[in-house]
Amino acid sequence: MSMYQQNTKLTSLICLVIATAFLCVAAPAQNLDLSSATVCVDGNRNAARVAATVLSEEVEKRCGLKWQIVGKRPSHGTVIEVLVESNVSKLSDAYRIETSQEPDSTRVRIVGASKRGALFGVGYLLRKLEWRPGTAYLPHPINVSASPEYAIRGHQLGYRATANSYDAWTPEQYDQYIRELALFGTNAIETIPIQDERPTVGSTPRQVMDRAVSASCDKYGLDYWIWTPASFDLNDTALRAKALDEHEEAYKGFKRLDAVFFPGGDPGDNPPELVMPFLEDVSKRLIKYHPKAKVWVSLQGFTDAQVDVFYAWMEEHKPTWLGGVVAGPSSPSISETRLRLDKRYGIRHYPDITHVIRAQYAVPWIDPAFAFTLGREPVNPRPVFYRTVHNNLAPYTNGFLTYSDGIHDDVNKVVWSSLGWNTQADLREILTDYARLFFGPDVAETAADGIFALEKNWEGSLANNGGVDATLALWKGIEEKSPQLSGNWRWQLCLLRAYYDTYVRHRLINESGLEEEANARMLEASTAGSEKAIDAALAALARVDTAPVRPELRQRIVDLCEALWQSIGLQTSVEKYKASGAERGAVLDYVDYPLNNRWWLEDELAKVRALPDETSKVARLRELAMWEHPGTGSFYDDIGNVAQCDHVIRSEAANTLLDPDRAAIPDFMWWDSGKRRVRQSWMSKMDWPDGLRYMGLDPNADYVFRTTGVSSCLPRANGVRLIPTQDGREVGDIKEFPVPRRAYREGNLTITFDIPFEPGINWRQMSRISEAWLIKK
Repeated sequence: MSMYQQNTKLTSLICLVIATAFLCVAAPAQNLDLSSATVCVDGNRNAARVAATVLSEEVEKRCGLKWQIVGKRPSHGTVIEVLVESNVSKLSDAYRIETSQEPDSTRVRIVGASKRGALFGVGYLLRKLEWRPGTAYLPHPINVSASPEYAIRGHQLGYRATANSYDAWTPEQYDQYIRELALFGTNAIETIPIQDERPTVGSTPRQVMDRAVSASCDKYGLDYWIWTPASFDLNDTALRAKALDEHEEAYKGFKRLDAVFFPGGDPGDNPPELVMPFLEDVSKRLIKYHPKAKVWVSLQGFTDAQVDVFYAWMEEHKPTWLGGVVAGPSSPSISETRLRLDKRYGIRHYPDITHVIRAQYAVPWIDPAFAFTLGREPVNPRPVFYRTVHNNLAPYTNGFLTYSDGIHDDVNKVVWSSLGWNTQADLREILTDYARLFFGPDVAETAADGIFALEKNWEGSLANNGGVDATLALWKGIEEKSPQLSGNWRWQLCLLRAYYDTYVRHRLINESGLEEEANARMLEASTAGSEKAIDAALAALARVDTAPVRPELRQRIVDLCEALWQSIGLQTSVEKYKASGAERGAVLDYVDYPLNNRWWLEDELAKVRALPDETSKVARLRELAMWEHPGTGSFYDDIGNVAQCDHVIRSEAANTLLDPDRAAIPDFMWWDSGKRRVRQSWMSKMDWPDGLRYMGLDPNADYVFRTTGVSSCLPRANGVRLIPTQDGREVGDIKEFPVPRRAYREGNLTITFDIPFEPGINWRQMSRISEAWLIKK
């Protein structure tokens, strides 16, 4: 090759490299700039206009762009068409989105099979839209056809005193929330118009609000359901007739009504032979005003015999007015219901997504420090867990309509709605869409990770979970970069949980140390005297007040609770923010709840002072100090405390689908609004653990198995039933069971429990175990 040829080849190569580099820099990106878009509703304008209006309004809220809505598609420029064409799909919820880009025009075409199909298409576009002040674009072209896997995807939003936020709302706030849920595929809303006469926080009368919600559902094309229990004896003909009149009065006032859900129990205590004829009469009143509406019933609270009566009644009458069965808490299993129910009837899952303890889907092995402070209704995003619940149970159903009592479970609603549309949807994409739509694209990825992290905060021992502080650091980092989000209630919810979890963790570590110091001071009674030991122990416990830990975190929690009251009416305190009860999300009322046994010890030490002699005082002080420290070769377990139950056999992982009737997980009692002055281990309990396992025992020593709890305890040692020599039956009473040496002759021992037969007893009074010792004599 000549020098000229070599130089020519080199020059060509250089030119190619430069040209390629120029193209990489100067070539237009694949994103579609929609900042100057016009929205067109050509065609079926009335059906499409609602979706087009939602699109225009929601974009303006986020980035200030005002997209004009026109009735005829412009020939050029950026155009977003919103259309309704029934031939898109046989499913009314379906939609199709196409994008195209030419030199003089950019086009986005959203075609829904119905009014709400168009709205769901708009929701998809908004979730993917990159928006900032003055600009909005799609990072990639879209070509998607979508239809849902499940026909029912809804949420209960009852405007009643029980709710921790809804009852403070105006009709406009309800309408906006319903709209935002629809953007993620929600197609049904349920309210509670005929129950709970207590006054609401808001000034809107309940009848007015429920009718407004019905009208909003009609506007958006969503199904409207109502939940209507019968808390009276259906044998009472006068009350029965009055109830039917109340139903009819409610029905005729609703612009739209698609279904009436009647819970067989919770509340209510009527047998199916009374419930079903009553519902038949309800249906006659219903179809006078809403001819296509159906009645649905749950079997909640029915005994096995009553369930059999229900199916026999169904077989005999084959009611055409019944839409199907709702499977909720205290119902027969969904799989059993699908097996026994005639296939002509639907099944609607009624999952509890709002509670975290004393609930259908309680958080497995939540640390007691959270259970005592956060209670039943804190901010509770549980995306990983609820994906498991939804995807395992959905195949038996026609969909779901969740139980919710406030906006604290907002993330859970979005997760359920998204999975009801597509069970294979990527969970991180769902959360990123959520964060992008409500927080903005600049923080979407990080905020999605932060939501996952909030769920992880509740796994394992809180004191040992360093991830809790890391979660707060993540949220604080986003917070510092996003001051514009300070008034966003969803943002405030996430921050509240992140700050609250961290504050509780630091208090727990501090107060556990103070109790250990108090125990050490009590053990000094034999040398220093009981009075000095008691004074020193009380002084140690009191340092929680005189030297509080992380007060800046506490103040931030107070500020966020105030901000949430102002922004969305969240009632985090009974006295300050009008919460209907301490269990109803009143986390501010428990921000200083003791995380050690201070109250119980203060009361016990007062009793010690009253003992007649110094010997008795010293002995009792030693007993109190050594309560959880039985000595070398002996073992102690706080059965319901994930941090103090090393010997409890645990069979459920944190995100495993739990069978509520069989799951062996801790639960927490509710006495005196959660503030009874007892040992905290007596408030946490299990009924019953799979067992306790001990290793490395001395086969030549004698052991005693000791417990606290309530009522009966029927332990077995390697299969051998143990007989009590001490059998206390009340809260805090001791039971003792000598263990025969033959049970642990190889050095290993497994304690299991026979479950006491207690028919007809309320769960609050049922036998349970709280603490367990294996004492080496």
